[in-house]
Amino acid sequence: MKGTDLRDLAGRPVVIGAGLAGLATALHLSPEPVVVLSKAPLGREASSGWAQGGIAAAIGPDDDPELHLADTLAAGDGLCDPQIVGRIVRAAPQAVEDLMRFGVRFDVTADDTLLLGLEAAHSRRRIVHAGGDATGREIMRALVEAVRRTPSITVLEGFEARRLLTDEIGVSGIIATGPAGAVLLSTGRVVIATGSIGGLYTDTTTPLGSIGQGLALAARAGAELRDLEFVQFHPTALDGPARPMSLISEAVRGEGAILIDETGRRILQGTPGAELAPRDVVARAVARHLAEGHRVYLDARKALGTRFARRFPGIDASCKAVRIDPAGEPIPIRPAVHYHMGGIAVDGEGRSSVSGLWACGEAAATGLHGANRLASNSLIEAAICGRWVAESIAGTVDHTHPRPVFFPTPGKVDASTVRPIISRPLGVVRDGDGMRAAVSALLPLAEGDGPASDPAAVALMMAVSALSREESRGAHFRSDFPGRSERALHARLTLEQAFEAARNLASETSLPFARSA
Repeated sequence: MKGTDLRDLAGRPVVIGAGLAGLATALHLSPEPVVVLSKAPLGREASSGWAQGGIAAAIGPDDDPELHLADTLAAGDGLCDPQIVGRIVRAAPQAVEDLMRFGVRFDVTADDTLLLGLEAAHSRRRIVHAGGDATGREIMRALVEAVRRTPSITVLEGFEARRLLTDEIGVSGIIATGPAGAVLLSTGRVVIATGSIGGLYTDTTTPLGSIGQGLALAARAGAELRDLEFVQFHPTALDGPARPMSLISEAVRGEGAILIDETGRRILQGTPGAELAPRDVVARAVARHLAEGHRVYLDARKALGTRFARRFPGIDASCKAVRIDPAGEPIPIRPAVHYHMGGIAVDGEGRSSVSGLWACGEAAATGLHGANRLASNSLIEAAICGRWVAESIAGTVDHTHPRPVFFPTPGKVDASTVRPIISRPLGVVRDGDGMRAAVSALLPLAEGDGPASDPAAVALMMAVSALSREESRGAHFRSDFPGRSERALHARLTLEQAFEAARNLASETSLPFARSA
């Protein structure tokens, strides 16, 4: 932003977040001027760049978008929006072409056709990869370069959005912190593309700074959030002391690797789908075995052996950094938070319940993922929905006027006190007692103005949603309600409703937020 006067940016759309969803939105808005806020230097700390898996698109000769649709609906366990899923899977092949146009170099076969991989719960090989296990890194490389050479995009690096300002019409500005302190951006068009909530947990494969700040921004502006209880745990994170944890991609199991314990016994023997069962099934099986005192390993020795390093160079390097050679020994693993299916409730254009506020990527709840994301559907969702949001914004005009010079200066944000409160109660297996204790501990933090306030507010909304879902569905499993309800309902709530529910919890008052079919 060298030489940029922030006053000159007034009225432009502002994209908060610089991962795949945010950069795709900015690029598709071109040539309309747009501002991108990036907390870190562009291309760093975005969850998109860490994605080892690929992009799901029905482009193989034996595949069809309707098969992709069926697989996605099955994984979503009754909570997907079939219309949204249909739109996305049919748009996926074109989105892959768009990414290639932006400069993404996907892996190809000897005859120069896209190389397609298989991942869990997909009925066909439809996963497009780049660099074997470096798809996210390659996508981010290409999009960052495309953004750098697009003159209509102004990137403010080192800026973190802390509050949305609203007026009687809707969003009217953003308070952000930057290298020189707090600043105000006047705009009536904001896109939240801030990614994950994984940093709220102790065991996570996401950047530790991904603590749901975008959800907090939307919630404190009065937006409705949806399906917050559905957190996907990747079953195979490298079990070691490092945080965040290194991911061992599902594609390794797609190539034939198996899960064993310290005795060599295959722990998913007899499970439908075995290693390629839905992620929630595999994660619970691993967590259960660990709870019984065992170790669990991913064994690729027979399936890949000496080919491991060539097929998965990034994973091979992560393992060897802790003195594990996947070609000759099994890899110790455990489940870790990997993806959040819930988020800001949006319509088919990415619009939230607050005028002037859009969301896309992992921060949004579009209806694609339902109760359990199908592997590799997230990157394609971010690419497609970034385009839809851009098209929606392109038809709007800014309504804002210059704001006062004085505005509140936000304090620091710190999620460290939240992690021990929710990591177990909102983990792979949940129960009412644990979640009620979490709600009680989170409420005073969320209502306060300390460093944990925003992370605690997001965690509180997640806990209230999870506590209200008295069933087990998809990634949400309750030991006290192991059955599945006949009706598939969405939990929708605002921050004020979450506060009210938490305050009334002691008197067992009904949780007062809306549910919709």
